[in-house]
Amino acid sequence: MSHSHSHTHSHSHVPGQTDHKWIFAIGIGINVAYAAVEFIFGLYADSLALLADAGHSSISVLILLTAWGASLLAARKPTPQRTYGFGKSTILASLLNGLILVTVLILITVEAVHRFIDPPTVAGNTVIWVAGAGVVINGITALLFMSGRKGDLNIKSVFLYMAADVGISLGMMLGGVAIMLTGLSWIDPVISLVIAIVIAIVTWGLLRDAMDLILDAVPKEIDPAHLEHYLAGLPGVTAVNELHIWAVSTTESALTAHLVIPEDVNPSDTLLHQVKHDLHEHHNIGHVTLQIERGEAT
Repeated sequence: MSHSHSHTHSHSHVPGQTDHKWIFAIGIGINVAYAAVEFIFGLYADSLALLADAGHSSISVLILLTAWGASLLAARKPTPQRTYGFGKSTILASLLNGLILVTVLILITVEAVHRFIDPPTVAGNTVIWVAGAGVVINGITALLFMSGRKGDLNIKSVFLYMAADVGISLGMMLGGVAIMLTGLSWIDPVISLVIAIVIAIVTWGLLRDAMDLILDAVPKEIDPAHLEHYLAGLPGVTAVNELHIWAVSTTESALTAHLVIPEDVNPSDTLLHQVKHDLHEHHNIGHVTLQIERGEAT
């Protein structure tokens, strides 16, 4: 049996990296300002919900900075030592952001339990208008990243996180109204636990997806059975062996496969280039390596 290789690679600019740098800058700026406001009025109102969300907003800034830095690294060119470039920095950023959120989740939960035991007096009206500002700030930030969320876990994680913040702020507003109407201060730690639950939901999905990509699982938007069927249906191909698909970054994937072709069939370069084009355009697989195996399918 004879062997031949066809290496086809394509590299293209990926939306959600360097063209989002101004969006990251705006998002970071408004969230820094809002976190400071929440912290000041959280102390004034003695509201754990506001203080918790101030910490959460500060973490939002850290997450934005981490995602921005990773996207800038991913845009750098490959080097002789890092032949795939720095693309996986975006995957590592997603994992780091998830671990940060776990820490925040634990801290909020512990403090909420403490306040159940000894609930303080909370200024409900302050909670309402500061949380209302949060709906606006977080909503603006989420909208900034809406267009880039598809096909990029790094950008998507920021969008989902900020969208969850909108829900959290809405919950805090309702809680503030409830405190004013009832005078029940224990509502404040209840809201904090709701915040913790929302963070847990967002964190679980983020950690799961990041770990899958770190462990070189097939990206969830790619159907390996479909790709195997596509490759097996190419002219002259009798079987597909050693099909491997993994993420190079949160925006681009790689594929290697052995195509079994009879001795008397010669695949054209045109066909191989068409395969490369199809995989890139329809599945965002920018690194394709195909090995031709001569012989019959076994």
